[in-house]
Amino acid sequence: MSKTPLITLAAVAALVVLAFVTNPSPDRHRDKIKQAVSERSPIAGALGLGALTAFTSTYHPLGVASYTTVNDRTVSIGAFGMVFVRQPSQDK
Repeated sequence: MSKTPLITLAAVAALVVLAFVTNPSPDRHRDKIKQAVSERSPIAGALGLGALTAFTSTYHPLGVASYTTVNDRTVSIGAFGMVFVRQPSQDK
């Protein structure tokens, strides 16, 4: 049996374990949401709208990744220790 499939399998397994270990916590998502709202609108940050949005968000862990929602809209997505806050959609 060739060593290449075993090395590939070991690398994939290590990547999955790393994803589980570094999955962002709810607090990390909330901190990133507060920060993003303050950066996008200093007035909203000063009024505490970022903290309010973060407080009302619901955390959804998927094991190797996670996301938060507010009113059935995905606000942030996280994996490998990083959290990305989505831009609000311009639906009218």
